[in-house]
Parts: sequence; structure tokens; C-alpha cells
Amino acid sequence: MSRFFGEVRQLGYVVRDIEAEMRRWIEILGVGPWFYAERVPPTGFFHRGQDSSAERSVALANSGALQIELIQQRNDAPSMYLEFLEKHGEGLQHVAFWTTSYDADMARLAKQGLHPVMGGEVGAGGRYAYFDTEFHPGTVVELSEINGAKGELFRTIREAAVDWNGANPVRAFPKIS
Repeated sequence: MSRFFGEVRQLGYVVRDIEAEMRRWIEILGVGPWFYAERVPPTGFFHRGQDSSAERSVALANSGALQIELIQQRNDAPSMYLEFLEKHGEGLQHVAFWTTSYDADMARLAKQGLHPVMGGEVGAGGRYAYFDTEFHPGTVVELSEINGAKGELFRTIREAAVDWNGANPVRAFPKIS
């Protein structure tokens, strides 16, 4: 457990073919079901101090309490996802920590010298920020707010994985409002 962030709650992988990666996780590791959004709008998305229109496909599944996220960027807008692909290829791009006290945590982290490089919002109560690797060896650190609809979605995904028998392995990503 991190004394700064709490538990690692999610591993985020940047991939070039999200459908193939979901199949690989299902067939090789038995992880699922996957909740898939072919297009996630770039609401409030920023990268290195500039607005960015990065369009992504996202798939989420759980293995126990740990959530797995697959991300495929669908355009060439600036993002840490593309930077990672260019530098490392596909792979583990971030570890995420979840919070219900986003503003307080962001203020606390700023006092520690951590400032977001990329971020945005997914529905009300779903802000997120990525911190550069200069503060962490290897992968990027994400702080993700899980209030409101986003928190409900994450509970749904975790509960669907508990007794999953392999049926209906890819499901529509519900709207987050």
C-alpha cells in the first residue's frame, strides 16, 4: 500500500488493437467480462498544459479487486498514451489509485511537488490526473476520482467478474453521466 495514494486499484495498458487484447486476456488469462467503449469523448482532456482532443477506446475488467484497463488511442492528438507507445511500444502505461477526495488529494500532492501532466473527466465525479514518470520509475501514476456514476460503474465491473463463467465476455460500456 502506498502511504501517499493508498492501494493500487488499476493497471492501465496502452495497446494498438484493443479488440485483440481483450481476446488475449479472455482466452489466455480468463479475465473478464470486459466492459468496452469504442469511443470515449475527450471531456476536459489536457496534455502538458494544453487542451487535447485525444479520442480513445477503453475496456475495463477486474481480476479480484484489481481493475485492468486497456486503452487504444484512435487519433494522433497529443497524449501520454502516444508518448508511451512511441517510447516503449505496447504495455503497462500506468498504475492508478482511486479517491473520493479528489480536490483534497490533488492539493496535498501539489504540496509534495507532484503536478498533473495529463487529465480530464469522465462524467460527473470522474476526474482523473496522470503524473509524469520523473516522480516514479517506469510507469505513470494516475489519480482517479470514483464518485457518482464512475464509482457505480467500477462496482458493476468488479461484481460482474466475481462469478463470471466466460459467457458474454465483451459487454457495452454503460453511459456515465
